[in-house]
Amino acid sequence: MKKKISFLLLAFILSIASCSFISKNFDTSDRDKLVIQLITYMLEEAHYLDKKIDDNFSSRVFENFIENLDPYKRYFYLTDIEEFQFYKTSIDDFFKEPSLDFFELVYKRYKQRIGESKSVYKEILKKPFNFNIDEEIDLDNDNLEYVKSEFEMNDRWRKLLKLYVIENYHDDIEENKNKESDQLKSFSEIEKSNRDKIMTTMDESFRFIEEELQRDYWFSIYINSFVSEFDPNSSYLDPESRERFDVDMSGNYAGIGARLQKKVDKIEITEVISGGPAWRENKLTSGDIILKVRQENEIEPVSILGMRLADAVKLIKGEKGTKVFLTIKKVDGTVNEVSIKRDIVLLEETYIKSSLIQNNGRNYGLINIPKFYIDFDNQNNKDAAKDLREEIKRLKNMNIKGLLVDLRNNGGGSLKTVVDMVGMFIKNGPVVQVKYPDNDKQILYDRDRSIEWEGPLVILVNENSASASEIMAAALQDYNRAIVIGGDQTWGKGTVQNVYPLNRMVRGNTNGDLGALRYTTQKYYRINGGSVQLEGVKSDIVVPYKFRYLDFGEKDYDNPLKWDEIQSADFQLWESNFSFKSAIDSSKSRIESNKYLTIIDKNAKWIKKIRDDKSVNLNYKTYKNDLKINNEKLEQLTSIDSFSSEYQFASLPYELNLIKNDSVLGQKRNRWHKILSKDIYIDEALHVLNDLLDSNVQ
Repeated sequence: MKKKISFLLLAFILSIASCSFISKNFDTSDRDKLVIQLITYMLEEAHYLDKKIDDNFSSRVFENFIENLDPYKRYFYLTDIEEFQFYKTSIDDFFKEPSLDFFELVYKRYKQRIGESKSVYKEILKKPFNFNIDEEIDLDNDNLEYVKSEFEMNDRWRKLLKLYVIENYHDDIEENKNKESDQLKSFSEIEKSNRDKIMTTMDESFRFIEEELQRDYWFSIYINSFVSEFDPNSSYLDPESRERFDVDMSGNYAGIGARLQKKVDKIEITEVISGGPAWRENKLTSGDIILKVRQENEIEPVSILGMRLADAVKLIKGEKGTKVFLTIKKVDGTVNEVSIKRDIVLLEETYIKSSLIQNNGRNYGLINIPKFYIDFDNQNNKDAAKDLREEIKRLKNMNIKGLLVDLRNNGGGSLKTVVDMVGMFIKNGPVVQVKYPDNDKQILYDRDRSIEWEGPLVILVNENSASASEIMAAALQDYNRAIVIGGDQTWGKGTVQNVYPLNRMVRGNTNGDLGALRYTTQKYYRINGGSVQLEGVKSDIVVPYKFRYLDFGEKDYDNPLKWDEIQSADFQLWESNFSFKSAIDSSKSRIESNKYLTIIDKNAKWIKKIRDDKSVNLNYKTYKNDLKINNEKLEQLTSIDSFSSEYQFASLPYELNLIKNDSVLGQKRNRWHKILSKDIYIDEALHVLNDLLDSNVQ
């Protein structure tokens, strides 16, 4: 009863104007301690699970934090762990009455060990490796113990670096065989060259750790070691992570429309996003280096040489309609200042796209839904439901006979959006059931009796289809509205999260942006009463796939919520003239006899075997022989590259008009259509659509 009252009270408090927690006073004198207070309070009062934060909970947080910092046990010594263990059962107290003692101790020691490791790898890479010695490296971190001495730590690093070198060494040895005699290199020269390469890589990696990853990053890891003990989908979003989350959900941001990458001390433009401000003004190209940034109300530009990438991005982004001035070093070496007017940048790969498919006089439609995106702050911006409706209308104008919806690798998104989208394929009725912490249940309905598409429908999923995509696949499967094709099951995420900015909880906050908490508030259930939690959505037609025998999904995480079921909702099955059974039976027969899918399944078993064997021999002859065997297996898989679909893929008329003025979009679509023509899963899904049409009983 306490949980129900607390949850309702919290919901009420959160709805109050200014959203301040007037029911509880928080100490705002220290930012980090304030974050701890707010997160602990919210998790205790509003998380779906009423977990007891005690010494056992504390011990698990301790293990999580240490493992998250040093998963491969290459920094901390056993003596460090023994010292840290003094606090093992105290972390729960440190969150209830905020203290940073444990975090500060571990963080400072970690930074110290990072500095020591930097000296270690530099010293090791000065000397040649002996590839004639029979020795192995164990890559299963669960088998590793913390080292007791400097000698053991150096040896662990030596083996790791030797592995890095031998991987590149082999490639260069093979490449060297094809060179002219006057260009041939000795084994020692090749070995030295690859040690130098690894030295450069390690220097860059450690520079990133030391310069780019600030204290706030490690503090977030500490906080999330605590939060994730509630469930794997709850997390603390620091300000930078929250911004990325918002962009990810909406698929847009205000900026110049360029992807940036840190290269040593420079910021390089790696892509100019099609249709964005920089693309429209044609002042930037891939490979340009940004030296300085100036705002339109500033006289002097700010140098970003050596600046963290995240800080440089903050300077470049800004409000729509404002100008930013960039000092650019072009690929040809010339330096000049350019101005770009900021605008909303649409991340095209986030959004729904469609293709017209033709075969034997029949037209089909394919709609790819990468994410259930929505901009909650601006309902006029891109919305997956609106876009889906528009694409269906466009495809119907092309007289399609069947529709394929691709939800592969769709990690979810807005619950409201997916309810709207399911409604486009049914007359009306329940879409998903939602249960709250107090066990109260709500059924979310499609109340719009209109139907956008009532013809044959196939849903394509894989092991990475999660959350909202599972809701969509499950609902259409339960209604007997669509055939679901994919792996054995989808991801298995049957929970709903809310993202709440922590700043709303504190009146008069002077600590800047506190980030946000993403926490589990509900579980959702299929309309038949079952849950997708852990079990996912089982495909009507199972197609072999590359990672079939590996552990994937929610069940592979620590602390997942359990599977359960509730009472079925009241719904009516879809009445259809198309025979699902005959289409499914035909598909299964095709899959059994398909030589390409047989190869994929055999390869999946081999990948499982390779993944289970986590030791690597560092003797070059043995390494080379093992690699030869592995490559022979891989060559079998590459034989599926010869597959080519009999179906033809093309852009819709509206898109062809856009391509006339956007060559980049044209290139992207041509590449996508080529990928589709080589996609054996798309091909089988289209065969199923064709079988459904042929089974039509009038």
